[in-house]
Amino acid sequence: MAQRTLKESIPYVGVGLHTGKNVSMRVRPAEENRGIRFVRRDAPVGQGVIPALWHNVIDTRLSTVIGNEYGISVHSVEHLMAALCGCGIDNAVIELDGPEVPIMDGSAEPFVTLIEQAGVVRQSAPRKAIQIHKPVTVSDGDKFAVLMPDRIPRLTVEIDFESSVVGFQRLSLELVNGSFKHDIAPARTFGFMDEVEHLHKMGLARGGSLRNAVVIDGDRVMNEKGLRFHDEFVRHKALDCTGDLYLAGAPIVGHFFGHKPGHTLNNALLQQLFAEEDVWSYVTLDDMDRAPVWRRIAEAKLSSAIELARAWARKVA
Repeated sequence: MAQRTLKESIPYVGVGLHTGKNVSMRVRPAEENRGIRFVRRDAPVGQGVIPALWHNVIDTRLSTVIGNEYGISVHSVEHLMAALCGCGIDNAVIELDGPEVPIMDGSAEPFVTLIEQAGVVRQSAPRKAIQIHKPVTVSDGDKFAVLMPDRIPRLTVEIDFESSVVGFQRLSLELVNGSFKHDIAPARTFGFMDEVEHLHKMGLARGGSLRNAVVIDGDRVMNEKGLRFHDEFVRHKALDCTGDLYLAGAPIVGHFFGHKPGHTLNNALLQQLFAEEDVWSYVTLDDMDRAPVWRRIAEAKLSSAIELARAWARKVA
């Protein structure tokens, strides 16, 4: 599969979820082998470029923040990164005149729509991926995340909240054949009404509203139209994981299993992955049309893989 970039630039102006500031954004095509780069146009000349890579993550409180050696940062990159991953975009430049990616409607669906409207161009260089050869695990208390070998990109996510509206939810799916666009991208970020004041004191969620987040108050969803999926909460967690993992610098061919995952755990998993050189390698992607064959293999392995993930997490805890 060849590398891909945008056919045309994508302009957008919107508010940042946490900073509450209006930001003008433009996503531009980029040359092959350049990857995803964020550029703060309001930074001093030569200081605004931040490659979208795991080792540039500087904060993971409720969102993923990347920064560079000049102290320039960009907040909330995970939804846009998820959309770029789901649409198969390898090379792009994201220009911003402010500190945060616009939140849109709280999901990745608007980004996907804009990418499809702009069009996608195949480039001449082959597309590379990260193939997982051995399990990699990180844990934090009862939370854990694992990357396991598989011949297809697969995501399994579990969440468990005390809230009766959320509770325990699990989602497992293959990131092929448009599954990201249909099953993950529309899921919105969510939060709890009784946490809003505390978040504001921390300088977070200043741009949040019912227009860009699902808000839970006690045992009810405050949004007038309710949920987009009955399990929208775990689907959004899967969206976040997709975006965070794309900071690996290439798509990951393997099975991600996250139990109560978050931005901090996702970044810790990438740090552990790249610290162990024998557990992964770069490969050239074959045509993903082979997915139906892989699907039968993956389904047969899923139950045992989940049990293995739990066993590995218990071992390292």
